[in-house]
Amino acid sequence: MNTVGDRELQAKEYLEKHRIMELLSQLTSFLLFERPKKPREYLIHLLERLRIAKATGVAFPFFMENSNIVSMFEMMDSSGRGCISFVQYKEALKNLGLCTADEVLHDDGRLITLDKFRDEV
Repeated sequence: MNTVGDRELQAKEYLEKHRIMELLSQLTSFLLFERPKKPREYLIHLLERLRIAKATGVAFPFFMENSNIVSMFEMMDSSGRGCISFVQYKEALKNLGLCTADEVLHDDGRLITLDKFRDEV
């Protein structure tokens, strides 16, 4: 009887089922982006907004403004070519919580322009 292994497996399944790690990653990203003076209050506010969005069926508000999107794109496009690779694009979406690691995004070989990136974010 492997109770420790069973508990670890149950814990892992629970975290995956409820997408807890994705939620924590997204909350951490918001914290680092905003850097509020009162992080606990900020997190409570975010979780309350998430609860309301889920209860009403309204999309969770996203906090990126156009200038933030452009800055993020420019950081990834360090050579100034005006485009980024699909890998960079996919990682940015995952880091922003706009897609999960489980979602399959197909690389069609095209480079991602700022306009495409802005539309998706």
